[in-house]
Amino acid sequence: MQDSEIVRLEAARRGRAGGVLAQAFRDDPAYIVAMPRADKRADVLAWLFDRVVYYSLLYGEVYITSSLEGVVCWLPPGQTHVTLWRVVRSGLHATPLRMGLAAYRRFDAYMGYADAFHARYAPESHWYLWAIGVAPASQGKGIGSRLMQPILKRADADGKACYLETGTEGNARFYEKHGFKVVGGGKVPKLGIQVLAMVREPANA
Repeated sequence: MQDSEIVRLEAARRGRAGGVLAQAFRDDPAYIVAMPRADKRADVLAWLFDRVVYYSLLYGEVYITSSLEGVVCWLPPGQTHVTLWRVVRSGLHATPLRMGLAAYRRFDAYMGYADAFHARYAPESHWYLWAIGVAPASQGKGIGSRLMQPILKRADADGKACYLETGTEGNARFYEKHGFKVVGGGKVPKLGIQVLAMVREPANA
């Protein structure tokens, strides 16, 4: 069967795209630590990634496979700072209510740690790979690699760097295959969640 195409997400398919990301991140260490109960985690992630996709549609770019096995959310140069107004407009301000106070405190500690890395290690003008995920049944087929190509090619053409954070060595190895390099890392105090900061310089820079 021919591979599905990589296309820009249409707003009408936002809910399904958020669902794919929620499935892909259900076993992510950061979310397990924040929300140990699997049923609670699944419910919150479905809501959370719907809002992440919406934010990215408003202020960035979202690509999917045409049959929606995978999704990637990017924020472009000049738009990589997540502002309070944009959080409110996208609905992400309701995250503490959806997670519950204890879970949100853990999640907020992780996000604050990752945000500090972003401020410290990201180049001045860069693309931010906010989220990428492939449905569990479709993983291992090269979909994640294909999803990244439209922006990686554009970043190279424009001479722009790309930045991301990840929480596992396995993910880091995947990104390294696409030119990213680990530039910093550490564990969130008291939580033990690993954060690795990675930068990809444009080709021929």
